[in-house]
Amino acid sequence: MNDSLIMNLKKIVFLLTLIAMAGCGMAQNKNAEQLASYKILTTDSVYVTPKNLKKNQPVMLVYFSPDCSHCMHLMHEIKEDMKPFNKVQVVMITWTSYKMIKAFYRDFGLSQYPNFTVGTEGYSYKVQQYYGIKTTPFVAIYTGKGELVKAFVKQPKIAELVTAIKKA
Repeated sequence: MNDSLIMNLKKIVFLLTLIAMAGCGMAQNKNAEQLASYKILTTDSVYVTPKNLKKNQPVMLVYFSPDCSHCMHLMHEIKEDMKPFNKVQVVMITWTSYKMIKAFYRDFGLSQYPNFTVGTEGYSYKVQQYYGIKTTPFVAIYTGKGELVKAFVKQPKIAELVTAIKKA
């Protein structure tokens, strides 16, 4: 084969790879367009679903692990200035044990923030599978009408969260 043909084949392979990667990226984000249908056991020993959310109020879903250093860091940053988060319903979901979410809830003093709900989906992994979550924390922000504003597949900066919440 001549060099020209090899270069053209390389370009075609490169373009096909880009198209395939773009398609995979869109497939991963497609589910995030609507809030996951979850059923979680909260720190109050009550099961809640999206039906328990207040109507026409933005939602910030956080998929986390109570022992994840990035998740704890995110919570410390949020707690430094809770004001931007007061008007959004924060639903924190994990797969870990009830005992672990109780400790997380207590350690971060979340009982003083009625807009925070912390719960476990147990080992069903439905929310984790719905969003295709690979790492925690995963954050998705929705408008009061249930439209996705932005999803963060890794720990977001607080300024990014606040900007997305303002758009919700």
